[in-house]
Amino acid sequence: MTLAPADEEMQWLRRAREGDKAAFAALYLRYSPGVYTLALRLSGQRSEADDLTQETFLRALQALAGFRAGSPLGPWLKRITANLAIDRLRRIRPSDDIELDALADTHEHSPARALDLLAALQQLSPVWRSVVWLALMEGWSHRELADRYSRTESWSKSILSRALARLKSLSEETL
Repeated sequence: MTLAPADEEMQWLRRAREGDKAAFAALYLRYSPGVYTLALRLSGQRSEADDLTQETFLRALQALAGFRAGSPLGPWLKRITANLAIDRLRRIRPSDDIELDALADTHEHSPARALDLLAALQQLSPVWRSVVWLALMEGWSHRELADRYSRTESWSKSILSRALARLKSLSEETL
């Protein structure tokens, strides 16, 4: 009898908490692609995404004992990744030195348009790119963004609005 994916994951978590390296490796194999994708979207650099992915799983391993059984592992890992990316952005560019140029939305959904938007997204500053991705793709609220960046909700709304306007401008330039 094979276990359902959720049951299998619970077994891996239990065993990983007990120090089973193979179980943790199985969790890594299942979740590292999603973590890496988020890290790449937030950092814009493959080497940085590799580092963030590795750091995410190191942090997860250290905190695994405190992870609440029955909770979904994927969102927890993505939260760790986002927090690590934000911390790195703060070290690289202090929050007082954030550029205030922007980005925009579109209603076209063709694959070519999606590639254009991804290219435009890479042209944003790292902070703007991370705010856009966390808000629109990961579903973070303005309150969560403000808390994590140690800013106000109006800062988060402003950055998102400006970033979306900039994206719109960049995507129109490629047409």
